[in-house]
Amino acid sequence: MAQAKEYALPSEEQNPNEILKAFAANRAFRAAEWDELTTESNPYRRPVRPDDLAWLDYSRPLPSADALKLSGFLGHRMLRNVYDLDALYLPPQDGAAVRADREAFYCDRNRELSALAKPVLEQHLFTLLDGERTPLRTPTRAALERHVVGYFEERKDRPHKGIEAVLDTKDKRAAATFLLLQLSAFTPAMNTAVGRAALGEYELAHETLRTLLVDQYRDWVVASPDYGKLLAGAGLKTAAAAYWQLYMNSSLARGNHLHHLSANREHLFGFLGALMHKKIDEALNRDRLRAVFAECLQTGTAYFENGYEVTEAGLTTRVGQLLAPLVDRYGEQVVVEGFHRGFADATWYADLWEQDLWEQVTWADSIGEYQDKARKIDKYLKDEGIEIDLDTFVESSEETSTTHVHDEHRLVVIEAGQMHFWNNVTHKIELNQGDKLLIPVSRLHGSTVLSGECTYHQPIIPDDLLNRIV
Repeated sequence: MAQAKEYALPSEEQNPNEILKAFAANRAFRAAEWDELTTESNPYRRPVRPDDLAWLDYSRPLPSADALKLSGFLGHRMLRNVYDLDALYLPPQDGAAVRADREAFYCDRNRELSALAKPVLEQHLFTLLDGERTPLRTPTRAALERHVVGYFEERKDRPHKGIEAVLDTKDKRAAATFLLLQLSAFTPAMNTAVGRAALGEYELAHETLRTLLVDQYRDWVVASPDYGKLLAGAGLKTAAAAYWQLYMNSSLARGNHLHHLSANREHLFGFLGALMHKKIDEALNRDRLRAVFAECLQTGTAYFENGYEVTEAGLTTRVGQLLAPLVDRYGEQVVVEGFHRGFADATWYADLWEQDLWEQVTWADSIGEYQDKARKIDKYLKDEGIEIDLDTFVESSEETSTTHVHDEHRLVVIEAGQMHFWNNVTHKIELNQGDKLLIPVSRLHGSTVLSGECTYHQPIIPDDLLNRIV
């Protein structure tokens, strides 16, 4: 195994991209190997694709239109590793590789680099929210309560596009498994963020807030056995980062957003707003998820019998419990605007996840159609004599491409050799000489070479050309 490039410890004044290269050089974050599609026994092994950092720019905020592109995806992978550093993860068993990754994950050097990487990543990933948020017309508690209740009323009558997509697939078991993987990417993370937030001195300003937060975390702990049974019924484990390579960008982002508000203590009011959204989102999707997993996976769904029952009156009461003492001490506008920011931003990420899930599940269930589209595109390019940019790769046996996304539509064209292409834990797609596949922008995928050597090309297909041909 090749040794990761060693970087000198940077200072805060150095280029942000150099800081991230140094951070990602940790052996626990190295590119995936052929046998690491899942890492169920190693909670410290979290491949990042460090080589891509040579051409990505984290020195500026990410535009919202690019939220699902590669720098956002790798950024959220790295940021989850930062946030998880102060949590304890015990592997199911020990071993030389697990020990080495644990030492690398928890070492002083990684802590120092994490402290430098954190503001770089947060600035790149979360600044976009400022342009997506519509402020309350009047920043009062009454207006905020109306907004929260109105959101609940609108959401409860609207189908969830991503969850509905799972039920519309041909391979419902594969799609439902992928959905469960995404819940495992952010559900434990969000609850860990709540536990982190409960560690504080609240009594001088809010006598009941710490109890409310501890109760929230206790609910998660009590429900954890049922959560484990839910995953076990689908053949999955609950270990942290067990399915790291299959977590979507938006799934990581949902967990990271609540971590961001929890870890940065100045954002307490925003954290409470995002927490309110979490409770509404869980309550509204509980029955939908229970039905999907019962039908498609035949797994136990007792986990979804736990939780917070939402009513209009209950929402108003809960907002009052969270905010009334804080408004009295710090002023209505300051508290309400902060709470609304957190609520609105959590809403934005939930909407992004819904769209991302719908597109990923629909594409993954239609691979045959995208192979047909790829053949049609390839023939059109040859018949019309159109030359386009492409990347060519020559990879050896068992060489693996860590899961990733592309910032543009690409074809995969196998010139010689054989590979497995994958986007789920349920199955792999065999590609042989002459095979072609269209990968739309921002669709999660990876590959492993099976033959002694595999040569393949990736023509880059612009939007206008794709729309003209397909």
